[in-house]
Amino acid sequence: MIGIIDYGAGNLMSVSNALGYLGLEHCVSREAAALAACDKLILPGVGAFPYAMRSLREAGLVDFIREETAQGKPLLGICLGMQMLFDDSDELEPCGGLGLIPGHVTRIRTEEKLPCIGWNALKYHNPCALLRGVEEGAYVYFVHSFCGHPERAEDLAATADYGEAVTALVARGTVFGAQFHPEKSGDVGLTMLKNFGEL
Repeated sequence: MIGIIDYGAGNLMSVSNALGYLGLEHCVSREAAALAACDKLILPGVGAFPYAMRSLREAGLVDFIREETAQGKPLLGICLGMQMLFDDSDELEPCGGLGLIPGHVTRIRTEEKLPCIGWNALKYHNPCALLRGVEEGAYVYFVHSFCGHPERAEDLAATADYGEAVTALVARGTVFGAQFHPEKSGDVGLTMLKNFGEL
């Protein structure tokens, strides 16, 4: 069972639809008890970092997520949900994150137009369970203006080129983060979600 964390700031239905298409049992909940009963968690996200973290705190889920991942429960952060895995962000105002991936989130430093919207190819850096069966150079769908910068090179699984090397996928233990939207990335994204479901 995969629990999709509902804290009022996520693209819940598109993620739920993708998991349903794959036949992966899942639920959408903001209740810690229901989410604790799940084998894996997905943290989606759309919007600004400080507002999303505030919503997560108000839902009483910050400590819950930290405790569940500390016990080895797989977690996948998507888009803003991936950025929230980092220590902090400077979007709008300095704001602390979940601290599950050491590093920081900053605005993309590029001469390209922001936000970055569209398809981009993945360049691999380190092995990642989510990339099983996905060839390097595969295209995935992005919508963002900020990106995470992992402090540890081994946590960086893949990047994409957008005038600079933009962090696209991170992995640390059983914690994974995708800056792109796997649920909107066709067969490539579905393969990654299937891999997550089979962990």
